[in-house]
Amino acid sequence: MSLFTFIFSLWQLTAVPAPADSAVVVRSVKLVGNARTRDRIIFREMAIHTGDTLRRSELPKKIAWDQRKIWNTNLFISVDVAAVEDSTAPPENRPVDITVTMKERWYIFVVPIFELADRNLNEWWYDRGHDLRRTNYGLQLSWKNFTGRNDKLTAVAQTGFTPKYIMSYDRPYIDKAQRIGANADFYYATNREIAYRPFRDKWEYIRPDGLNMLRTRLTTSIGITRRDGFYNFHELEARYTNNTIADTVASLNPDYFLDGRTRQQFLTLTYNYRYDRRDNVAYALQGTLLTAMVAHSGWMPNADLTQTDLLVGVSRYYPLGKRFFAANTVRLRNVWATRQPYFTTRGLGVGDDVIRGYELYVIEGNRYGVFRNNIRFRLFDVKKEWKWIPIRQFNTVPIAAYLSLIADAGYVNSTIAEKYQSRLANRWLYSGGLSLDVVTYYNMVFRFSTVVNAQRETGFFLNIQREL
Repeated sequence: MSLFTFIFSLWQLTAVPAPADSAVVVRSVKLVGNARTRDRIIFREMAIHTGDTLRRSELPKKIAWDQRKIWNTNLFISVDVAAVEDSTAPPENRPVDITVTMKERWYIFVVPIFELADRNLNEWWYDRGHDLRRTNYGLQLSWKNFTGRNDKLTAVAQTGFTPKYIMSYDRPYIDKAQRIGANADFYYATNREIAYRPFRDKWEYIRPDGLNMLRTRLTTSIGITRRDGFYNFHELEARYTNNTIADTVASLNPDYFLDGRTRQQFLTLTYNYRYDRRDNVAYALQGTLLTAMVAHSGWMPNADLTQTDLLVGVSRYYPLGKRFFAANTVRLRNVWATRQPYFTTRGLGVGDDVIRGYELYVIEGNRYGVFRNNIRFRLFDVKKEWKWIPIRQFNTVPIAAYLSLIADAGYVNSTIAEKYQSRLANRWLYSGGLSLDVVTYYNMVFRFSTVVNAQRETGFFLNIQREL
């Protein structure tokens, strides 16, 4: 039972009886525990403010959603909300005092990088022979809540298989009304080995001896964001891209940048929209997520790419009762281009758009749809206080586990399927299986799953999701 539920129930039992739907007045809203986070960042997430008059029946639901919104800022390990009524006042328009008690996270991480260079752990393990030479190493600075305004500074210096340098800064609000934000980033990477084409839904790699760099990528961007109300997010981003490849790549696949070119530069203007009303952004059990993205690349007089990209997604999460939950996701993508270079051709198997059971494949095409479904059963959900850990940001450990039934489907429409001998494009794909999901602090989610796909291939897969 949460602190809010306990105190709110105690208030209802001990207060002088009042009409079931009488009004209450919020006399005060007190914040406790936000040593670094500025008050205005927390108040931005709250629909309840000092002086508000609410119906008694509305208060529990409003407080519950305010607690979820504050939690979803990812600034706190725990968030508890208490509502205490002044029972000495007359029943109508009784004063209510709200207290929000938070425990802040550790915000600064300077961590060594040791990660796989492949698409995911499963590809590295099964297809690359778990070769430790295919790893990256370096240092990453991740400083969340950089100035106490829920902003984030990130810096990466990485070498190894894929040398890479990143610098980014994101500030959600730059105006007094806390609606407009801004972000900027710089990215530079080189590759000694690259996938230059697919063959039978697997990437084929090239790494000639004595050649230092096969590809360089440089991008830089600026973005403006806007948040309407609590759940509607907009972003307009302008990004410049400059890519180069070695002559060897262009000769092996002249369509990599088209017409055997070794350089590609263009400007992309992207609009992103997100409606996000989930109870937990890391592992939602209730709520809705809507996303839409439209991007057009070109714009420059000498642009080497002209294409338009549209991506839409809908996710619904809802409880079924008795510790059972359901989740459904649909994602659709379409690309319009007179001639599309191979480098910008992406389907299922890269990033978040994966049909579970097909993690070892890259099914590339011009458009696709993926449908993911889960029925989850909560095994347990506890919060442990480990007092022997001296750092308070780490001694509260929430941990939950869910057993999940998986049922996925997807389709990739591809005009290059015959050229690259794809067996999986232009046909419906299905999979089903079972997953054990473990959710713990700092939004870490471990998924251990066994899945069988439409080709009757069975595999065991591990996926890790995290946010520093």
